[in-house]
Amino acid sequence: MTRFMAILYTTLCAVIIAALFVSTASAARIKDIVDVEGVRENQLVGYGLVVGLNGTGDGLNNSPFTKQSLQAMLERMGVNTLGASMRTANVAAVMVTANLPPFASQGSRIDINVAALGDAKSLQGGTLLVTPLMGADGEVYAIGQGQVAINGFSAGGDSATIISGVPTTGRISSGAIIEREVAFELGSRRSVRLALRNPDFTTSRRIALAINNLIGMPTAVPIDNATVELTLPKGFNGNIVDLVTDIEQLVVTPDQTAKIVIDENSGIIVMGREVRVSTVAVAQSNLTVTITESPEASQPDPFSLGETVVLPRTEVDIEQLDSKLALVEEGVTLQELVDGLNALGISPRDLISILQAIKSAGALQAEIEVM
Repeated sequence: MTRFMAILYTTLCAVIIAALFVSTASAARIKDIVDVEGVRENQLVGYGLVVGLNGTGDGLNNSPFTKQSLQAMLERMGVNTLGASMRTANVAAVMVTANLPPFASQGSRIDINVAALGDAKSLQGGTLLVTPLMGADGEVYAIGQGQVAINGFSAGGDSATIISGVPTTGRISSGAIIEREVAFELGSRRSVRLALRNPDFTTSRRIALAINNLIGMPTAVPIDNATVELTLPKGFNGNIVDLVTDIEQLVVTPDQTAKIVIDENSGIIVMGREVRVSTVAVAQSNLTVTITESPEASQPDPFSLGETVVLPRTEVDIEQLDSKLALVEEGVTLQELVDGLNALGISPRDLISILQAIKSAGALQAEIEVM
């Protein structure tokens, strides 16, 4: 059997095994659950001026940085504005941000985002002047310029104003040209690390086993719950890029820890399918206190010297809804837990307190993360 036939046979076996896992759990491709070491974006930021606004720019008296930037720009153009009174409202100082893609070559274009820095009311119709975009190391990696497309509008008069979206932010499609590349040669490396987006020891080991089964030799080693080291095997027909391409389509079943995520501000609760509860009894009671103020005016008799006074009238009503004690059996599934708690008529905010109480009682086999 040739090496190609052996690899093809191993691949078919891996696909069949993966299909069996899909029927019982949610499976995913390796490329969807890991990041390759060094293959990442880099954030860029710059400060610039947007001109051509229809009177919706910064007030130069309220935004001295806009005035200083405008004067400096004009002086570079050969216009002397020293000591002159500037009252234009068609200029706005902005912050420009962008993401430099991995392996982006010099001369290619990227999208940029523009956001007002001063008290400009809208960037509609504005044009961004040449703006250097720098990385965290202070070096200029791109130059941005172009027409700003905003995602909202603002209109109004003396007594009413309508604002849709955020007119002080915008975007310039392909608005920056890359001037400097980030040096990183992936193809010349003999090994690379795969970083799991959701660290888990079981998932890390499954990824390594799937890769080794495909290649037919120890190629991947799980370093920890978040890292799998991939080494180019001897005799492999290709470089590390070819190896990553071959393995990124493999399907594995990610595992996860039992976790409940709670956002107390909005009352949102998200529970994973691995959440389990030991035998516990739950009871919940709602207490509603209603206070109504109905003040009454007391007027004096006609032609008397009395004064009109306001007499307070307060009504207090207390309503308490008692619920029965509910028993949650041991080892129930997530669906059974949700159905049982819903049967008690519990609101999401009450459910948050109940879950935390069950956790404190030691009956909840899951981690609670409060956002």
